[in-house]
Amino acid sequence: MSDAATGPAAGDPTTTRIAVVIVTYNSSAVLPACLDALTAVTGVTLSAVVVADNASRDESLAVARAAAFALPVVPVAVGRNAGYAAAVNAGLAALDPASYDAVFILNPDCSVSPDALAVLAAALRRPGRGITAPLMLNADGSLQPSLRRTPTVRRALGEALLGRRAERYPAGSELVTDPAEYREPHAVSWATGAALLISADAAREVGPWEESFLLFSEETEYCLRAADHGYATWFEPAAVVTHIGGPSGKDPFLSKLIVWNRVRLFRSRHGALRSGAYYLATLLGQSMRALRGRPEARAATEALLFPSRRVTSLAE
Repeated sequence: MSDAATGPAAGDPTTTRIAVVIVTYNSSAVLPACLDALTAVTGVTLSAVVVADNASRDESLAVARAAAFALPVVPVAVGRNAGYAAAVNAGLAALDPASYDAVFILNPDCSVSPDALAVLAAALRRPGRGITAPLMLNADGSLQPSLRRTPTVRRALGEALLGRRAERYPAGSELVTDPAEYREPHAVSWATGAALLISADAAREVGPWEESFLLFSEETEYCLRAADHGYATWFEPAAVVTHIGGPSGKDPFLSKLIVWNRVRLFRSRHGALRSGAYYLATLLGQSMRALRGRPEARAATEALLFPSRRVTSLAE
């Protein structure tokens, strides 16, 4: 049983109280390892571990309930596959806001190293920071690029014309791939939402996650909106999380969701002229890849051109 939940740290006013929100969807194969890793965390008090389930057809909620002997598990049945942001919001709604100092949003295919939450919590205490992001590793221990730059028309055009080569240039790509950028702590525009620690103050002021995105871009929107409220996102490489991840970029359904959501997000934050340029740059990149025979790019191109091809529900 974790001493973070029930040992000497529990109730210690000098430790940070962290509530964890894990979003599951048919996650029974990976959830046990995720929960087991949480039982070993040190240096913080786990006030609750909410498992918000998006109507899984497997035993995800049963796995969560079985872990209640070792963790303060709170199972939440969302009732439908409502998307990542909606499940995060359902998980947050199940918490007493007075019971935590920070909330850790976590994918079920992630394993947290024992000291990661304490490291993230310490970094979060500095003024101006509202979100801290860990170093993400693949299952084989290699670096998983998880940091991103602010979306711009130039970066959309760079990715369209140069593809993966654009990643060599900060002005040409959102994705941060330079290993040097992952060695030192620093402020970032946003980081992938598989593992993010958010202060209670930021969570309260920024408000709920935007549910219309369903999947992808919801963490971008949230981090950028947090910055609008004066809360920076801080990368802390001393905190390590292993993330199995999945091949979303090769799935036509998910690819069109990724691409269209990026355009929607940009439109929500910029005027018509810049939004139009961003749309055209994105369309150029996807249509060029579609002409090379890539089915995921064809699906994304159709979503950009035809409103009827866009994803409005994960039940589609």
